[in-house]
Amino acid sequence: MSGKQKQGAGDDDLSAKLDLCLTDGIIKTGGGIALGAITSVLFLGRRRWPIIAGMGMGIGLAYSNCENELNPSKSRHA
Repeated sequence: MSGKQKQGAGDDDLSAKLDLCLTDGIIKTGGGIALGAITSVLFLGRRRWPIIAGMGMGIGLAYSNCENELNPSKSRHA
């Protein structure tokens, strides 16, 4: 019975980490889109590429943070 409890605790930990990754991805992607839209409207005459670039950067940052959260042994920091 203790084996199932440990497995359940590990599943809960993984679930919490995945929820954190999803939330972080939504926030960073939304922030990238917002910054891209502001940049596009203020400086570039309403072009589409700054919005797409901001979204890509947000997704990339979220992916990097999630990968470091799920696999801390693969961290690049010494």
